[in-house]
Amino acid sequence: MPALNTSSLPDIIFMLLFFFMSVTSMKEVSYKVQIQNPEATELTKIEKKSLARYVYIGSPMSEYREKFGSETRIQLDDAFAEVSEVGPYISNEWGAMSENDKKQMTVSIKADKNTQMKVITDVKEELRKVHALKINYAAVERTSY
Repeated sequence: MPALNTSSLPDIIFMLLFFFMSVTSMKEVSYKVQIQNPEATELTKIEKKSLARYVYIGSPMSEYREKFGSETRIQLDDAFAEVSEVGPYISNEWGAMSENDKKQMTVSIKADKNTQMKVITDVKEELRKVHALKINYAAVERTSY
């Protein structure tokens, strides 16, 4: 019996690899709140975005207003949450990380520029309760002074 010709096998494997790379997308968070980032002058980028956990704060998008109203809401991942749920969420995320990554985890607050400071202060209080003290505020660079 003659041997099986495998000379085209690498071509087939690379073709499948490119196909899956082109049709696969990374999961992004679906925004349920409107966020217009505030402007700032002194900005730094998060070094390791994989170690950042995001808390979104803003008024609900138009398709959610009938159910949730127009008051400021908090979004964790793809769901609305109450202030009291922020601490357990961050604690759970922290617990799922490796020991080296736990020390570098950052909580990034992406809040609408019109959000009342009371909501942000309440979120910060919940973060203090779970000892999440490395906080980043998302902003865009101010273009005019």
